[in-house]
Amino acid sequence: MNLKGKCAIAGVGITAMGKIYGRSVTGFATEAIDLALENAGLTIDDLDGLLINAGLDTGLNLSLQNTMGLRDLRLLNHMNAFGSTAAAMVQFASLAIEAGMARTVACVFADTPLKEGSSAGAAYGGRGIANVPGGYASLLHAHGYFGANTGYAFAARRHMELYGTTSEQFGEIAVSSRAWAVMNERAQMREPITVEDHQNSRFIVEPLHLLDCCLVSNGGVAVIVTSAEQARDLRQQPAYILGMGQGHPGDALRAGREPMVETGARMAGETAFRMAGIGPQDIQACEMYDCYTYTVLVTLEDYGFCKKGEGGAFVEQGRLGPGGDLPVNTGGGQLSSYYMWGMTPLSEAVLQMQGNAGERQLPDLRYMLVTGNGGILSYHGCVILGSEPS
Repeated sequence: MNLKGKCAIAGVGITAMGKIYGRSVTGFATEAIDLALENAGLTIDDLDGLLINAGLDTGLNLSLQNTMGLRDLRLLNHMNAFGSTAAAMVQFASLAIEAGMARTVACVFADTPLKEGSSAGAAYGGRGIANVPGGYASLLHAHGYFGANTGYAFAARRHMELYGTTSEQFGEIAVSSRAWAVMNERAQMREPITVEDHQNSRFIVEPLHLLDCCLVSNGGVAVIVTSAEQARDLRQQPAYILGMGQGHPGDALRAGREPMVETGARMAGETAFRMAGIGPQDIQACEMYDCYTYTVLVTLEDYGFCKKGEGGAFVEQGRLGPGGDLPVNTGGGQLSSYYMWGMTPLSEAVLQMQGNAGERQLPDLRYMLVTGNGGILSYHGCVILGSEPS
């Protein structure tokens, strides 16, 4: 089955983001879908598919169909591969549409981790964490290994030890992301920062500083996937889906492997580039999952934008920021704009492909790479979007 250019993202909906209290996750999801339909020039009666990124204990589940009054859906599922789910939903929707199992599919994620009077740092505390296991599996916990911050700190330190990557180079990524966020009215953080600011921010888990770590946000994002044929007749310039891929390394703590340094991005990229019939050299801009600055650096390496171990040098001198030769996370990403799992990079990519990114709009876009990452670099998915179906 040749899927290149057969489907497209026809609409995107983004709610208010950040410290938005007093609203339910279902409310955010419903609004995001309504906004995406309006953006595409469709109505709720046009939907015959609904895919829900049901992450951790957000409470978002299949009951969303009934809440929205959706009837006679041909496609319905809730999925969770953490931050790679957005790409997986787009892939699932595209396969279903091309197989004739659905025509117009909404893909949605929403979350409300922020609580009034509680810190952002505590927002995900305990979410998705079961009781500490016994036996050998408890050794990590006994030595203080809890949560994503610790896992990504381990990964970043390993890269630093293997290749001489520096904290200042991670800081370059944070600075570039913030420079884009300054131009994004939706971004939570819009004050410019410097590498010095990055270095002076407090440590979360060494070597990761506060400014190496993503935001926490309340809100919702949805996209509408349909056939390329239908998308051409709708309100927006379609974001054609040219390539898709996944890569899930597994065995993160097994001896003899380096999945935190050699990630699933390599496998996903090989599949997606082959489908699209292009290579990294053809990509004009990237919207990359950036839960941490290190995630961007290692992802750039594994997609072939630079050689393994050269990511630190590659991101220097503002290369990823405004005016750089490889714009990355043009809305500010999860580091500075908002954190909606894989929907953060996907939503910005669609805005860019539509020509609706305002002050930060990139000119003459033909190809964009969108990536998603989940777990401690455990799950990966990607989509290549284009301005034309071929």
